[in-house]
Amino acid sequence: MAPTRRDVLAQLAALTAVAPFMHLPAATDPLDGSIAGYQDGRRRKQWTAAEVTARALERCRDAGARLRAIDVLSATALAEARDADARLASGRTRGPLDGVPVLAKSIYDMAGTPTTGSSAEWARLFPDPVPRDALEVRRLRAAGAIVLGKTAADDFAYRGNGTSSHTGQVRNPYDPAGTKTPGGSSAGTAVAVACGLAFAGFGTDDGGSNRIPAQFTGVVGMKPTFGLVPRTGVIPTWPYLDTHGPLARTVADAALLLAAQAGADASDPLALTGTWHGERLATLRDDALRGVRIGHVDWYVLRGSMTDEAVTLWDRAVADVKLAGAEVVAFDPPVTLWNYRDHFADLARARGDVRPDSRSPGVTAAALLSYFAGRTTDPRAAARLGYDAYRSFYDVLPATYEECEPLFATSQLDDPAGRSFARSRAEVIAMLSAAMRRQGIVAMIYPTMPFTAPRAADDWPDVRTTLGYGNWLGLPEVSVPAGYGADGMPGMNLSVVGLPGDDARVLALAHAYETQSRRFRAPVSR
Repeated sequence: MAPTRRDVLAQLAALTAVAPFMHLPAATDPLDGSIAGYQDGRRRKQWTAAEVTARALERCRDAGARLRAIDVLSATALAEARDADARLASGRTRGPLDGVPVLAKSIYDMAGTPTTGSSAEWARLFPDPVPRDALEVRRLRAAGAIVLGKTAADDFAYRGNGTSSHTGQVRNPYDPAGTKTPGGSSAGTAVAVACGLAFAGFGTDDGGSNRIPAQFTGVVGMKPTFGLVPRTGVIPTWPYLDTHGPLARTVADAALLLAAQAGADASDPLALTGTWHGERLATLRDDALRGVRIGHVDWYVLRGSMTDEAVTLWDRAVADVKLAGAEVVAFDPPVTLWNYRDHFADLARARGDVRPDSRSPGVTAAALLSYFAGRTTDPRAAARLGYDAYRSFYDVLPATYEECEPLFATSQLDDPAGRSFARSRAEVIAMLSAAMRRQGIVAMIYPTMPFTAPRAADDWPDVRTTLGYGNWLGLPEVSVPAGYGADGMPGMNLSVVGLPGDDARVLALAHAYETQSRRFRAPVSR
């Protein structure tokens, strides 16, 4: 019989209680440390969840507001923290996240708060608190986490700059001039985590929305295997690309969040259906890199487009992987950043299939109606009301609601262009898997991005990155801090990338690299 979610949480609690944990540098405030360190302090009665939650809310109202990282705060967080303290006192904790302050992204539904999507127009159209929690919020609450509120993002999570028409430009806490982008779209979550407003948070990633701000703010960001985390109750983006995952200051904390977030649920038709063994993430081994072969994809280290400082940081990161015991070998994958779109199209033609489309209008329309069906008794009226604001970003949809309405009958699973995309993805993954297996490679490494945060007002460097490649293939990827520049800004993150389904292994490898390198450094001023 497959273990239930309750069984998994119980196993996590037992494992975490006895597992060694990685401490961040000595902190005077538990919010600046790790989840395991915080829980250890609670057990020793050094602090309570209520005290630390009050402090977290204070930071959100102070630093969070100044950095424009916060969308809305919960009115029930303190009461939930007191309940967590009562559970600890009675020996009835729900697992390693019980009593842990976390944050969600603004596109998540959270009962008792409005869902703004970080859009001024959407906030005007839908000002009332929603009556439900998104599935991920519900799962985090079931694990005992204290969801403090929601963080600012780019409007509808569409871009990578952290620019919200509702709350303004999210600021990078490492930049004293206040001009550099924190990245996006999960900007507020990354900033909040870097500054210790919460221990961790969850965001979304269609083309880098977790990994971009992870690098630009020097934190850990994960894009799990596509479909591992069901997306019910979240304003939809691109259904065949959209992947939800954690942001945290350590890989171990990100792993704990993913353990609670992930797992099959029929409410998301594109979610994976296999059994999720979240308990594997409770004890990440420090020596997980020892004796394994890691593929170094030199094509993605764009030295000619990187600064000397970035190249130095990258070379040091690779050296740290080797020092942790890995054999790093050159790997030339058959499907690359430069050819993956051609492979998708060529494979579809060979099958006699329609052109694959990761942004098919039918799938997008179906996801929008499904979102409203879960939060209102009249989803079509709500979709009509919000259509123009949403469509101004997701412009694959027809120009008017009336033209879009016939698409609402589309099934996300049966849309021809979406199905063709999924078939090509499976064939491309088989090609990549075979190549890795031939060389005995368990994971790849490459820079998350080959450049540092530009000014928010400027265009980004005209340099191709692997971000979209990862989403098209649905690969699990963990982005880990690799160092800072002379100006104090985060300078590089190393991405550990595996095959779909290898999330636990990728997290373990990333943790081993982090244990060897220990590159995270909190912003001096927040």
